[in-house]
This record gives sequence, C-alpha cells and structure tokens, in this order.
Amino acid sequence: MTQQSPTQEQLRELKGRQIPLRELLALFGTRFRNDHIIFVISQALKDVGLTTLPYFASCGSRSDVQVVALDTTPAGDDEAPESQADQDLPSGSLPQHSFTVGDLPSASGGVDSVTSDAKLSEAVYMMYTKNFSQVPVLEDRHTLTGVATWRSVAIMYANGSGHTLSGAIEPDPPVVQSHQDFFSMLPMISEHGYVLVRDNGGRVSGIVTSADVTDRFEATAWPFFVVGEIEFRLRKCLGAKITSDAIRAVQRFEKTGLINDLMFNDYVKLLNREQKKPHLCDRANQNWAALGWTWLDRGQFVRQLDRVREIRNKIAHFDPEPLPPQLTDELRQFLTLLRRLG
Repeated sequence: MTQQSPTQEQLRELKGRQIPLRELLALFGTRFRNDHIIFVISQALKDVGLTTLPYFASCGSRSDVQVVALDTTPAGDDEAPESQADQDLPSGSLPQHSFTVGDLPSASGGVDSVTSDAKLSEAVYMMYTKNFSQVPVLEDRHTLTGVATWRSVAIMYANGSGHTLSGAIEPDPPVVQSHQDFFSMLPMISEHGYVLVRDNGGRVSGIVTSADVTDRFEATAWPFFVVGEIEFRLRKCLGAKITSDAIRAVQRFEKTGLINDLMFNDYVKLLNREQKKPHLCDRANQNWAALGWTWLDRGQFVRQLDRVREIRNKIAHFDPEPLPPQLTDELRQFLTLLRRLG
C-alpha cells in the first residue's frame, strides 16, 4: 500500500463508530504500526478532536477500536495514557522503508583497483596478499574497464592467450546503484560472488561481496531470532507459574488473561515492584514469589528485562545500522539466563 491520508471530513464521519483496527490503518495506506505512522494517525485524529478506545497504537492487531471524542476516557480507568517513549512497539510492526545497497559499509568504502596499463602481476599480487577474489580495473573513479578475477586468470592461462592483464579482464562485471534495493541484488551476488557499486554521482564507490552479505545477515537477522526466543522462553516461564488473574491485571484493554497476548512491557509490569499503582506492586510481589527464583536477584532481572524490551523495540524499527556489540552481548546474556531457568 502507498501511504495516504484521509480528509478531515472522512475522519469526522468515523466518530462514534466501532471499526477493525486494520480498517483504520488502511485509511492511512498501511497495514502496520511504527512510530512514524502512529504519530501521523494520532495527530490526524487529534486535529479533528478524536481518539480511539482502546488506543490504536497498543491494542491487539486484530482488535476493533471505537472512534470517540478526544476527552473520552475508559470507564473506571484512572491511568493516564503512556507516553510514546514508554509504549512497546506494537505487535506486528514491520520495517516501513527499504534496505538499500548503500546501507552496507562496503558499498561506500572505496575499492582497491588497478588501471588497464598495469601488469598482470600487480593484479595477482593484490588478490593474493589482500585475499581478494577479484580486482576492478579502473581508469578513474568513473571509468570501469572490467574486473580481473582468479577465474579469469586461470582461463587465460588455460587458453594460452598470453600473460597480460588485458587477457584476464572480464569486460562486463556486475554493477548496481547504491540506492537500489538490497534484496534485489542478492541473485546477482549469488551468481558472481560480488557486485561493484556506483554512488549517485556515478563513481565506483565500493564493492559488495558474498562475505559482506553473510556478515550483514548475521548482524541484522541474529537479533530478530534471539529476541523471538527470549519472548518464547519468557512466556514459557511466566505462563507456567503466573495466574490468569495476574495477567489480566497488567492488560490495559483486552483482558484475556493469556500470556501470549501480552506485550513486552507487560512482562516488566508482571514482575516490577517499583510501579505507580500499589495493587500492581502487590501483584508483582506475588508473581515473583510464584516463580520460585529465590537464588536470582529480582531487581537486576527486572532491569535487564526492561533493557531487553528497549533493545527489542530498536530491532523492530529495523535501523539500517547493525546492533552494537554491547547490545548483542546483553541479548546473549539474557537468553543464556532464560535457558537456564527452563
């Protein structure tokens, strides 16, 4: 879907109606919720004096929402809405922007190259000493003659066509633009083992190899899988010991009592003894006692759990920059702890 915005008149016509969340999102040309779209929808509703019950940003993805006047609050709910910074990223949010070739550091890191009048031995020496599989042949930053590879050198010798660089040049190497979608270039890398990258000015700005793709996949995809396992193990540990009533106590709108319906921030509320509402603190004390983790420091565990929540939201925003080593270590440590807890 392309992003769009309904007119104010269209929004006013929703007042008093109960509609599926997906219908509200569709009015804005999206199926998913992230910080940007939440801000856009909230502001658009606010401009015409409206909001939703439950709050569209934190309710379940299959929920219905009622469009009401902005000053309407849920009956019996004296809790002020959480600030956007305190809310979990809604379940089901996905990246809303493409991941481009230029997001890889090697795409703009420059290339080691030779010119077409260089000796073959210069290209071979560069590949051998720097562990390259190919060396671009560039006359200048813009003019690409071709690429010398171990394969092309071997073919040259096998054909007995002389020992010159010109005889080992592959004239039509794979080239992509830095603004191209990252995933669209994967078949090309799979076939050739590399692609050369041109920046927006037409200069050859870098080279992306299979090794770069592998490293980036590990740095980007690994946290997704780890956070998934962390949440699975949390639900397994908490769901086995904590009652449905305790789960309902931290659910703000849809009080299903099911551990699988909790957002990550709810896990923190289940165990945190430092909360604004006294009855939640009492519940949290009971929940912690029920877990039987007497050997575990509760304060440190809850702080680390909340830290994982923050990291999870950062991952779900799909920041083009890989997760820093410090944060990956935090995830790894917490997952190791949960595995020991069963």
